[in-house]
Amino acid sequence: MTTLVSHHEIRDRFSKAMSAMYQDEVPQYETLLDLVAEVNRETLERDPELAERLATHDELNRLGVERHGAIRVGSAEELAMLRRLFAVMGMVPVGYYDLSEAGVPVHSTAFRPIDDEALARNPFRVFTSLLRLELIESPELRERAAGILAARDIFTSGARELIALNETQGGLSDEQAERFVKEALETFRWHRDATVDLDTYEALHAEHRLIADVVCFRGPHINHLTPRTLDIDEVQRRMPAAGMNPKEVIEGPPRRACPILLRQTSFKALEEPIRFAGDRQGTHTARFGEIEQRGVALTAKGRALYDRLLGESRRRTAGLTNEAHQRVLAEVFADFPDTEAELRRQGLAFFEYRTTEAGREAGAIAETEVEVERLIEQGLITARPITYEDFLPVSAAGIFQSNLGGDGSEAYAGHANREAFEEALGAPVTDELTLYAERERSSLDAALTSLGIPPVR
Repeated sequence: MTTLVSHHEIRDRFSKAMSAMYQDEVPQYETLLDLVAEVNRETLERDPELAERLATHDELNRLGVERHGAIRVGSAEELAMLRRLFAVMGMVPVGYYDLSEAGVPVHSTAFRPIDDEALARNPFRVFTSLLRLELIESPELRERAAGILAARDIFTSGARELIALNETQGGLSDEQAERFVKEALETFRWHRDATVDLDTYEALHAEHRLIADVVCFRGPHINHLTPRTLDIDEVQRRMPAAGMNPKEVIEGPPRRACPILLRQTSFKALEEPIRFAGDRQGTHTARFGEIEQRGVALTAKGRALYDRLLGESRRRTAGLTNEAHQRVLAEVFADFPDTEAELRRQGLAFFEYRTTEAGREAGAIAETEVEVERLIEQGLITARPITYEDFLPVSAAGIFQSNLGGDGSEAYAGHANREAFEEALGAPVTDELTLYAERERSSLDAALTSLGIPPVR
């Protein structure tokens, strides 16, 4: 009988192999990892309370693991096979992101693990975008791009064989897992030779730089990997001294006492030499290094408030430096509560509940209905923020545009089509808010039950 390796183990091996490959391909990424590690170390030294909290909940183990990558594919067939490839690593599609609303002709999901054990082991995720060929205005250019994509296969025969084997036997052996990592890595590898001539590349590039990036190469290539920092403002400040050119502004919410959702920045994409069909030389700009800082996941009510404030701030921040941009963000987001207690009381964020030592010693409580906040005040249960594991479409588009050049095209705006995306994917995407709500509810039920209190319904 074949002994199977866990999906978590394969994901861990793959993410480390991907990081090693990307460091070889983009040396500045290794510099970025060193900078983020330095800032994280100094932040923990300055804030022992944060260090203790992270250690208590095993968050320190996650901090040094590569957090996410991003890839862009051109066809429904490529997306559907990627879903099967990521399933080998215990990663499922979570969330639907319409980037056309921000002028980028793609829609996306994030392949990631979803249960607590898997996230604790390795929270590696890949933000995966599908090109919207139907948004290309020129029928001739649209047909040319579709033909180029139809002629390529971004997966090795070995990867296809092992993906099918995983599905029939419910996993892979140790030797098969090693082969899978090597074969799957080829899909994400950089290729300096384009599959098209320079004229075709320039025509697609003129429509949108991202279209040229997706269509003109043998594979989709990983375009960035992202470590997690505890102080993104400090990383942004230090990047120039470390030889990196940071994007103009940090995407997402402002710096806060209680971080929410996701903040992102990057060093700008490198201009790399390309050989086009016909042996003509040129350059292509796509690959960069990103950094993220994660906060608490917001409820639907919290997201509505965030989206409203972000929309207001975007009207006031166009063209500002990062310092001025962050100042305006802070002013606008003053209307967003910035304490854990208020985020809980107003139902703006998700929390995980646990019984304290005092609660376990207290035993069953006679009352059948007790306010959760009162139990927290009495020290019988604790509530800690649930980390946001997903992405923000406007922030993702901002990163894409900064590294591809230009501000996008309004012609692409307003074309969300989740149904078409799921049809291409071959499966529904999981709703991220449902995942957070289930985690919060199950943790609260368990904490209340341990105190002899009926679960909240």
